[in-house]
Amino acid sequence: MSTVNPSVAKRSAARLAAVQVLYQMEMTGADTERALQDAKDRRAAEPKGRMADPDNSLLNQVVRGVSAQLEDIDGHVGRALSGDWTVERLEAVLRAIVRAGAWELSARPQTPARVCISEWVDVAHAFYSGPEPGLVNGVLDHLAQTLRGGEMGKGA
Repeated sequence: MSTVNPSVAKRSAARLAAVQVLYQMEMTGADTERALQDAKDRRAAEPKGRMADPDNSLLNQVVRGVSAQLEDIDGHVGRALSGDWTVERLEAVLRAIVRAGAWELSARPQTPARVCISEWVDVAHAFYSGPEPGLVNGVLDHLAQTLRGGEMGKGA
């Protein structure tokens, strides 16, 4: 039986929490710092051991990064969507996932692209049991090839 590295679990928890914060921001109009503080307060009120504590640095980076670069991120995501799909047409949680994944691919080269894609697909599986994780995979793979072509084995 294998065990999960605690730092990996913390980063995974941070990605999941980031989606929740981004969703809250979109649904309530809360600003970035308020939404991050609300998330911290909710975690403090939860029983310990229920979930891995998130890597707060990564959580803050993702939420602040997506917030600060939303227009650019939406442009990248929009170009990666197929057909007549638009970022606005995506359901809010799905939109938060692809935005966060797109930000990480563009802003955190220390995370290998394939790891980044896999992590965000795992986050999608936490919310969806249908085709949505496949959409996340397709969009992020397209973005990885565009943003990190050499790493993905294809030219940009």
